[in-house]
Amino acid sequence: MIALHGLLWPDEIRDPAAAYPTPVQLDEDETEEALALVEAMTLDSLEGPQFTDHYTDALHAVIEAKQEDRQLPQVLEPTARPGQLVDLMAALQQSVDKARTARGETGDAGMHAAPTKPARKAAARKTAKKAPAQTASSRNAGRGGRRGTPTR
Repeated sequence: MIALHGLLWPDEIRDPAAAYPTPVQLDEDETEEALALVEAMTLDSLEGPQFTDHYTDALHAVIEAKQEDRQLPQVLEPTARPGQLVDLMAALQQSVDKARTARGETGDAGMHAAPTKPARKAAARKTAKKAPAQTASSRNAGRGGRRGTPTR
């Protein structure tokens, strides 16, 4: 709520009590299941190969090599290759084809077909020519008044 107060204008500040979560009643079984889940996911120590910071170790090796004017350490090739890229459009098309086959459809029968002949254009209507708009000076020219001043 402190961050929200800093982001809003004073007239936009709302009561912080509105942001509190609503109270929830839990059964004893739900509480025990939640505690068991937390216990199952808790680790006693953060030691082991999965917690080794290889990037920081390699960075320290590079820094030490530069300080001592030694050759930089060799870059190790990654042991695990990332997963192959998936062409999403090809996967989608394959999924659509499989669904059509399961329904017994063939080809593009389920798709909306484009019209075979072009739609006719509506016949152009002829409009009467309009007279050019009059300006104030042309309206007053034949009335004997001063040019550019409206007459009453």
